[in-house]
Amino acid sequence: MPRLKDHLRRDLTTAMKARDSLRSSTLRMALTAVTNAEVAGAQARELTDDEVTRVLVAEAKKRREAAAAYAAADRPELADKERAEADLLADYLPRPLTADELVELVAAAVEQTGAAGEGMRAMGPVMSALRPQVIGRADGGVVAAEVRRQLGA
Repeated sequence: MPRLKDHLRRDLTTAMKARDSLRSSTLRMALTAVTNAEVAGAQARELTDDEVTRVLVAEAKKRREAAAAYAAADRPELADKERAEADLLADYLPRPLTADELVELVAAAVEQTGAAGEGMRAMGPVMSALRPQVIGRADGGVVAAEVRRQLGA
């Protein structure tokens, strides 16, 4: 069993014993999303830690977007709940990259793929090289913008 999924289950049990309703409901939701991802497709399978991280990233993003929507609709109590769930999920994600770290990673990927001077044609290979290093640590749009900037587009 992937360690991250096992960690989520242990924390859910602890939260249930402590009667922490926010943590319990958020972890249940996260484990349900992981299970749904495991049974999606032609054949059920167990997700790796990286795949569980991707599911948690997607769930945290959904919570942030919902919080923004609730805030725009003048529903602060619901927005606060969504933000709290997103913050709780963030505890299970890798430490986010700083802007400087992202610049360094992109520069290394551009050099590794030999994409310097290639322009936008090299965007795909550079993004493919970066993906394993930035999953759960940086938003894909931010990474793509930095790649475009360094490729000179």
